[in-house]
Amino acid sequence: MKKTVRAAFVKSLPVMAGYLALGFGFGVLLAQAGYGPIWALAMSVTIYAGAMQYLAVDLLANQATLAATAIATFMVNARHIFYGVTMIEKYRNAGKYKPYIVFGMTDETYSLTCDGKAPDGTDFPRFAFWLTLFDHSYWIVGCVVGALVGTLVEFDSRGVDFAMTALFVAVFVEQWKGTRRHRPASVGVAVSILALFAFGPDNFLIPATLGICAVLIGGRRFFETKKETETTAAQEVASTEETRASTDAASEKEGER
Repeated sequence: MKKTVRAAFVKSLPVMAGYLALGFGFGVLLAQAGYGPIWALAMSVTIYAGAMQYLAVDLLANQATLAATAIATFMVNARHIFYGVTMIEKYRNAGKYKPYIVFGMTDETYSLTCDGKAPDGTDFPRFAFWLTLFDHSYWIVGCVVGALVGTLVEFDSRGVDFAMTALFVAVFVEQWKGTRRHRPASVGVAVSILALFAFGPDNFLIPATLGICAVLIGGRRFFETKKETETTAAQEVASTEETRASTDAASEKEGER
């Protein structure tokens, strides 16, 4: 247990720096809009979505309708649909941890758990749970502290939201250095750049996500290593043999009757 918690904490350290800074910025903006630390605590615990919480400040200030809020939320967080699809198998046996790790799947937490692997001697679902909990805790602390400071002190928040960009870069570099498989990451960068030029900075996110998924799924065999391909093939053969054995057994029982 201690080994799992320690491994999750170490893995979460790059996220901690970004979440504390970004959460602080959100808390300051929320306080400046007239909403105090209680609001920051409630939103960071229940919403837990960086970009959407920043947008929620404007939605609250402008008294947006529920319909407008729902549409904005879907557009901002639609990428999580694709995150969830890729984690179905990895979280299938997560048991009691599953509800929380699904709820807490942010961009950064996903990037650290998407390979479905845990450090040696640790269990992946438990590791993912603690990693998610640490990341969520950093976000809550940053938001509440930011709201407290924003309530008590005049604060210029310009540029604070760049922390999210810096955090993505740090996580990307860590993943790049931690593996020899750079093809998927290269595809992600290339498709994102093409989508940026094609759709502009305000509209490229969803097309880029769709494009990356299409390329990676369509070229799955190309991006998998030889070992992974052999493992997948072996699993398919084993599944076929198991199905055949079950069918034969059922046929024999039917024949005995």
